[in-house]
Amino acid sequence: MTSFSSKNSRLQRMVKMDKKKVLIITYYWPPAGGPGVQRWLKFVKYLPEFNVEPIVYCPENPNYPLVDTSLVLEISEEVTIIKQPIKEPYKLASLFSRQSKVISKGIISSEKKQSFIEKLMLYVRGNFFIPDARKNWVKPSVSYLLEYIEKHKIETIITTGPPHSLHLIGLELKMRLGVRWLADFRDPWTTIGYHKQLRLTEASKTKHKSLEKKVLNTADDVIVTSNNTKLEFQQITKQPITVITNGYDVEEVEASGLDENFSISHIGSLLSKRNPEVLWQVLRDLTLEQKDFKEVLNINFVGAVSDSVLKTIKSYGLNDHIRNKGYVSHKEAIRYQKKSQILLLVEIDSEDTKAIIPGKLFEYMVSGRPIIGLGPKDSDVEAILKDTNTGSYFGYDGYDELKKTMREHFKAFKTGNLKSQPVNLQKYGRKSLTETLSKLI
Repeated sequence: MTSFSSKNSRLQRMVKMDKKKVLIITYYWPPAGGPGVQRWLKFVKYLPEFNVEPIVYCPENPNYPLVDTSLVLEISEEVTIIKQPIKEPYKLASLFSRQSKVISKGIISSEKKQSFIEKLMLYVRGNFFIPDARKNWVKPSVSYLLEYIEKHKIETIITTGPPHSLHLIGLELKMRLGVRWLADFRDPWTTIGYHKQLRLTEASKTKHKSLEKKVLNTADDVIVTSNNTKLEFQQITKQPITVITNGYDVEEVEASGLDENFSISHIGSLLSKRNPEVLWQVLRDLTLEQKDFKEVLNINFVGAVSDSVLKTIKSYGLNDHIRNKGYVSHKEAIRYQKKSQILLLVEIDSEDTKAIIPGKLFEYMVSGRPIIGLGPKDSDVEAILKDTNTGSYFGYDGYDELKKTMREHFKAFKTGNLKSQPVNLQKYGRKSLTETLSKLI
């Protein structure tokens, strides 16, 4: 006689056998911190619900610029994780210069303020490590995965970048095994803002373009996080391109109530070129015009902040209002989002950044707090804020409109009525986005 438990166990094995295996090749994986890890950590969490068995391939000994050990607890029990060693040039460089750690975080000084060492490191990084500093992981990864894929009968692989060198792993595996390959671009490749700061030679620029074109035209499907990136890539390839944005998940984080002060919080890194003087000017002028505004204004920075940004803010006489919290865990960042009066989202004011949608935007949107966004006009962020009614968006020249909105928010704050009125959020839920991904797989 067969027991119910053994029947159930056999049924579970059969269901697992029927699931489609997908190999996900990623550099960022817990305990990595920051937004780069969130996208695939969440996809992997929900893929089993759509009959997909995820297998994650990541480095054994990576050099993550940010670490958040709390994210390890979010790894799905249904995922298989395989790892191989990686040689990290940033580790070697850090022995000679602390600036390498700053560069690895993406914080690059303006050209006028760059030291000789920083200029040299950017030149080496840009011209000797194409497409990026993880290029030396491509060959050993391909060698290892060729055998693994055939042994485990994997028919679909996904690469996610940056680092875009991981797409070269997918390219080689596609050419040698003929597996189905999905290339996921969390950010653009050659048009991303920092690319112009890498001091590239013309030959290096051409090589980047050539690799980008080869990847985009060889992958069976291309996944991007924004409509602007899709429009850009459609000029390079006729392969199918699907927009799957980042999103929000249900975070079980207890809120401690709203800040008593008028807190304006920026979560994440604030780089030197993300420095909207129009905002600092508005805040300075309001502190001069309204005594009650000056008494309760707090500007919170939760994450790394460029020294040049801090100096600019201080030059506007706002030094006493700055609360620099530094990097915190993801759960702690969620707490700051939920208790802040206003959430600040800043992007570089450039045509190249219209396609950038920071992952934190979606967590901002479900926090219940109004968002103030600043960046280039006609960006994807502007469209999403408008579509969801979760905040207001301004260009770097929008002084009058920004000041008017800030006044309105402060008035609502004083009466206890400051909050957002979101709509159309469901489509940005991580589970809903994973369902879209599963249909591609």
